[in-house]
Amino acid sequence: MSIAVVILAAGQGSRMNSDLPKALHRVAGAPLLHHAMTAAASLAPEKIVVVAGHGADQVRASALGFDPEAEVVIQAEQKGTGHAVDQARAALAGFAGDLVVLYADTPFIRPETLREMIEARRDRPVVVLGFAPADPGRYGRLVIEADRLVRIVEWKDATEAERAIPLCNSGVVCGDAATLFDLISAIGDDNAAGEYYLTDIVGIADARGLGAGVVICPEAETLGVNTRAQLAQAEAAFQARARAEALENGVTLTAPETVFLALDTHIGRDAVIGPNVIFGPGVTIESGAEIKGFCHLEGCHVSRGADVGPFARLRPGAELAEDVHVGNFVEIKNSILDEGVKVGHLTYIGDADVGEGTNIGAGTVTCNYDGVMKHRTRIGKRAFIGSDTMLVAPVSVGDGALTGSGSVITRDVPAEAVAIARAVQVVKPGLATALFEKLRALKAAKTKG
Repeated sequence: MSIAVVILAAGQGSRMNSDLPKALHRVAGAPLLHHAMTAAASLAPEKIVVVAGHGADQVRASALGFDPEAEVVIQAEQKGTGHAVDQARAALAGFAGDLVVLYADTPFIRPETLREMIEARRDRPVVVLGFAPADPGRYGRLVIEADRLVRIVEWKDATEAERAIPLCNSGVVCGDAATLFDLISAIGDDNAAGEYYLTDIVGIADARGLGAGVVICPEAETLGVNTRAQLAQAEAAFQARARAEALENGVTLTAPETVFLALDTHIGRDAVIGPNVIFGPGVTIESGAEIKGFCHLEGCHVSRGADVGPFARLRPGAELAEDVHVGNFVEIKNSILDEGVKVGHLTYIGDADVGEGTNIGAGTVTCNYDGVMKHRTRIGKRAFIGSDTMLVAPVSVGDGALTGSGSVITRDVPAEAVAIARAVQVVKPGLATALFEKLRALKAAKTKG
């Protein structure tokens, strides 16, 4: 059976007190929308439709940046969740299969739960995801009679007896696409909010004798994000789950509570992650690598046997081959370090290719930016770059070459050559004493004045 997913991302999120659309606030380095799209992608859907409204251009750019094949439709007026899903009708014209409705501000629905809903859909035209929270509060309630879901009632429209029901509505729905859109066509806005509730399809389905089913998930999956406080709670919940999964998968976290992972962080078995390490988006750490404490990594790849840190920064485009060593206070950006390269400390390598076995001395800088454009530095195999070398790109250093400490290299260095580019040292015996005496006299005169 084909699957399509509609993700509702039209809300302004006024309680966030932000100019940014609610769907684009970040958890684990990624917009909330991307969390929902990740869950959707796990179903290998034929189509993903994102319903945007507030900040539609920003939401569209974010959605297409994650999945260029997604389609974004606009809900110009926010008239409720039923109205929002209906905006996807044209985009799904001719689609035959199951339709899953997700919410950008409910980022933690697991793929396993969605697959359970799709499986339950084989016996029911409509399946709703429910949960039993510790505090039902103002959630909509699922009304079940004779082992079937007969309606969903919003809290503001519920009677006291209905508010006492412990089973609540998550908002997530799965159903046959044609049936869902047919039911949506019958929704009215005769309720306390004057909106078209998607939840009304359950009562309409029951009245037509179609019946609806329920799949129940843990409350943690249904955590919604409507405020900054809830955003912080979502971050904490994601990190706790991601750390636990990493440990379960054979990753050593020496101080788990201090490590922060991104939505797409991949760490191999037997990797070791020290304390206070932060992973931005797009990081892969292979098995057996070690990231020492206080490192920040983003958009990079660290191969087996490599070690990084402490206090190192890997920026987007950093590619570290096997057994590379990147030490303390080193920054690597958009550079490829081949097998066995050593960059010990206090160094910036940007826009560079470094050959295997090369040693980069302390204080080395690849001067990659001329104020307008970036330029690349190329260093060969088994070269030795002396401490405090400035490599002014574009420039290359050949295999087995050496640069003298303190050199400013502006021209290519041939293989196996030595390049020294610094002023000749001048020594003047006794001058230091005379100079200090003069300076002290000037200071004394100024103090008296």
